[in-house]
Amino acid sequence: MLKVNSITENFMAETPGRALEMSGLIEETRHVKMRGRTHSLKRKDKKCFTCTECGRSLSNKENLKVHMRIHTGEKPFTCSQCGKSFRDASNLNKHMLIHTGEKTHTCGQCSKTFLRASELNDHLRVHTKEKLYSCALCGKSFANQTSLRYHQKTHTGVREYVCFECEKTFITAAILKQHQMIHTGEKPYKCAHCDMRFMYLGSQKTHERTHTGEKPYKCSHCDKRFSRIENQKSHERIHTGEKPYMCSHCNKRFRDSKCLKQHQRIHTGEKPYKCSHCDKRFSCIGNQKSHERMHTAEKLYKCSHCDKRFRHLGNQKSHERTHTREKPYRCSHCDMRFSQLRSLKIHESIHSGEKQVRFSQSETLKNTQERHI
Repeated sequence: MLKVNSITENFMAETPGRALEMSGLIEETRHVKMRGRTHSLKRKDKKCFTCTECGRSLSNKENLKVHMRIHTGEKPFTCSQCGKSFRDASNLNKHMLIHTGEKTHTCGQCSKTFLRASELNDHLRVHTKEKLYSCALCGKSFANQTSLRYHQKTHTGVREYVCFECEKTFITAAILKQHQMIHTGEKPYKCAHCDMRFMYLGSQKTHERTHTGEKPYKCSHCDKRFSRIENQKSHERIHTGEKPYMCSHCNKRFRDSKCLKQHQRIHTGEKPYKCSHCDKRFSCIGNQKSHERMHTAEKLYKCSHCDKRFRHLGNQKSHERTHTREKPYRCSHCDMRFSQLRSLKIHESIHSGEKQVRFSQSETLKNTQERHI
C-alpha cells in the first residue's frame, strides 16, 4: 500500500495545474485534524465532572460513576474465587492475582516475595530507609506515593469515605475497609502455619514470624533484629535517648505509645485485664499473662545459651545478657552503660538527685531466685 505522501507527490507530478490547490487542501485538512486533536486533549485534561457528594472533580463521566460508588457503597465486581466485591474492574483484576498470580519478585535482603515489581521496590525501602516522596506542605517524607497521598489528606481534611453502620468518616478507602471489619467480625487473613485468623494482612504477616522466626528489621545502631518495625523503632530510642510520648498527667516521657498508655493507667486506675484463674486485675496484658503462669507453673521462655527456663520474657532477656555481656541501657547524663534497666535507673538517680529504692545483695538474689521458680 502506498503512503499518503507518495500518493500526493505522484498526483502533483501528473497534474501540475492543480498542484498548488491540492497542496493547500492537504495542509488545511492536516491543520483541522491537529486543531481537533488539541481541543480533544484540552477537554480530556479539564476536570468538568463534579461529585455532588464531596465536590471532587473527575475528568470524565465514567470516572465520576466509579467514584460515586464510594458514597453509595456499590461494588458490582465480584471475585469468583472468594466472593469479595470491588467498585471497579481494575481493582478486581489486581485482587485476582492473589488467587492466580505467582510471586516472582524476590527481595534480596529478606527473601520476601511479591506479585509485582512495584511492590518489591516499595518493600526494599524498608531496608534502605529511603524516602523519595515529600509532602509539599510540611516536608514530611515517605517511602511510597500511596503513603504520601494518604498523608496529604490530613492537610485537606477531606474525609470522603463513610461507614454506613455508624456514619464514621475516613480519609481513605483502606482505613474504612479495616474499620468495617469491626462491625462484620470478618477475619479474611489466615495464618499459613496454624488456624489463627486476622482482620488485617499486616497482623497475619507479623504473627507468622512467630512461626518462622523471621526478623527483617535491624537496629541501625547495633546488630539486634526485630519481627516488628514498631519494636525496632522503640529499641532504637534506647540508643538515641529519644522519648517523644509525654504523659498529660505528670509530664513523664516514654519511648513508645504503648508504654505511655500503660503508664497512664496509674493515673486513671484502669485495670482492663483480668486473670482467668482468680479475680486479680491488671493494667497491662503482659502482667496478666505473667501472673497466669503462676497458676499454671508454665515456663515458656528458655535461655538460648543454657537450659534455664523463665515464666517472663523480660527475665529471659535479662538473664541472657549475663552470657552476652550486652549493655543496651545508656545513661542520658554520661557515657555509662548497663545490662539491666533497673541498674540504669538507680545510676541516673545519682545525677537527678531522686531517691531510688535500693535492694541489698541478698534481697536481689532472693527476688531473682523467686522469678526463676
